[in-house]
Amino acid sequence: MARAMLEYTKTVLKKVSFDANLFCREVQKALERLLPYEIEELKGFIHSLVQQNPELNQCLIYLKT
Repeated sequence: MARAMLEYTKTVLKKVSFDANLFCREVQKALERLLPYEIEELKGFIHSLVQQNPELNQCLIYLKT
């Protein structure tokens, strides 16, 4: 079940990657609901999305916590 939440979160983040503000809000929600080891995996996924869409760079600040 936990794995399903991570995959769902990745899907949502891909879909909202067109809007940096919306993307940041979804990142914040993901960090609240995922388990620590899932967050580590999600960080790598987010970094790859940021490489494709540099305007999402501002959302990386939430991953520092």
